[in-house]
Amino acid sequence: MLVIVAPGQGAQTPGFLNPWLELDGVADRLKRWSAVAGLDLVRAGTEASEEEIKDTAVAQPLLVAAGLVTARELFPDEVEARRLVGAVAGHSVGEITAAAGAGVLSAEDALTFVRERSLGMAEAAAATATGMLALLGGDPEAVAAKLAEHGVTAANNNGGGQLVAAGTLEQLDALKADPPAGARLIPLKVAGAFHTAHMAPGVERLQKLAPTLTALDPQVAYVSNRDGEVVTDGAEVLSRLVSQVSNPVRWDLCMETLQRLGATAVIELSPAGTLTNLVKRNVKGVATLALKTPADLDKARELVAEHGGQEKDA
Repeated sequence: MLVIVAPGQGAQTPGFLNPWLELDGVADRLKRWSAVAGLDLVRAGTEASEEEIKDTAVAQPLLVAAGLVTARELFPDEVEARRLVGAVAGHSVGEITAAAGAGVLSAEDALTFVRERSLGMAEAAAATATGMLALLGGDPEAVAAKLAEHGVTAANNNGGGQLVAAGTLEQLDALKADPPAGARLIPLKVAGAFHTAHMAPGVERLQKLAPTLTALDPQVAYVSNRDGEVVTDGAEVLSRLVSQVSNPVRWDLCMETLQRLGATAVIELSPAGTLTNLVKRNVKGVATLALKTPADLDKARELVAEHGGQEKDA
């Protein structure tokens, strides 16, 4: 079974869209979507500096647009794509890309949603100085106890002993000074404590937007960050996208579900690499491909031809 996944914030790098702009129609599509996203997506993906694209209000629309562009290059026919793809999943903001890929949201509604999401989260991040740290290794119970001791939230569980902690900068500094035994701490290039209660203003903003959008039932299996479950109702997908802003991301459970469904190949949309690396470490026997540039399209199409259209096991 073929699975398509979309990365979250932090996967972007300066100029990563440059090679995609060489393909016919991509620049025009991004220019049209820029009006919806409220952002010059072409400039953001080609000329903007690392500091500029770290900005939540820039990074999130850019990531969703990039995922939609690369998905269309891999699957020009959306109807055929949904016959070939067995499941979709996204990490954090990548869930919006996945929702569009599953047919829940149109590309325009996905970009409208991510525009409001990014602005709401940027506003929330500006209200309090917060951040995120990756924690690698350590005893899970000891790590959880140490996070609780310092009032830090486990915002992401990426599987294989990789957690992302989020909180105020003071809380994170205290954690760095008193880390869990055996754990390595890595600061992340994000602007705030995403997927925590600090993001409540972003949820409120999206709650006002959601009734104006059209959410159709997924046409392929949609695996949710909340609990790794397959969601079959479009309204429920949209509701989960709204609440996800302040809820932890359980990518570990998503990977367990993909394995249970019978995934045999996983293709990650651009800017790719993060999720395929996690899948390689945690889901055995699955072919993976990071679709980073158009040079990867031929290999991706080979995987689609080999694994596409297979029935799900569960």
